[in-house]
Amino acid sequence: MTATDKQPFSLVVVTAGTSDPSSTRMLAGQVGRRGNQVTTRAVDLRELATEVTTAMVSRLVGPRLQSAIAALGEADGIVASTPVYAAGPSGLFTSFFQVLDSDLLIAKPVVLAATAGTARHALVVDQQLRSLFAYLRTTATPTSLFAAPEDWSDPALTRRIDRAALELVLLMESGFARQVREESWQSYQHEFGSAGGTELTIDLDSDLMRLAAGGSAA
Repeated sequence: MTATDKQPFSLVVVTAGTSDPSSTRMLAGQVGRRGNQVTTRAVDLRELATEVTTAMVSRLVGPRLQSAIAALGEADGIVASTPVYAAGPSGLFTSFFQVLDSDLLIAKPVVLAATAGTARHALVVDQQLRSLFAYLRTTATPTSLFAAPEDWSDPALTRRIDRAALELVLLMESGFARQVREESWQSYQHEFGSAGGTELTIDLDSDLMRLAAGGSAA
């Protein structure tokens, strides 16, 4: 992996593994280490579990969760990795991405990854994670990653990691996410108040908005 920009790319690795050491974090970390022009920050969701839960039920964002959200907003690329529980991604993992601002990750390149105790869960990444990140309007790399216990000694996993890392850095180098935000932002449907409301051009003093707020039309 090489970067053509003068400054290294910023990569955020989000992991939801709960053990220490975590095989989920190991898998995600492998992608981050495939290059010397990428600065990597790890977001360990088990350390944010309480704040994620609070945000789910009250929309209050704690300081550590806010720091993680800010890092994702500034990232050039993301690696998102989860353990598989009961044939699905970790609840902590999905909850974290569900509390994010709906506009935060538009067009950002993402490598999707998962670990499980059996190869029978291999399709969780493409069947469930891709739909979640499609809803968040990210750009997922063509190659996803999955590792069961027997895969760690298989050279094929290393080749897939290298391939996913290359795809990620090519997407980052292309500047696709930046161009989308600069040139096509207004063509997306934004939720009211998303991104602090800075992307919206709503006339709050219109008759319709006054009626919606319980007032009367002029």
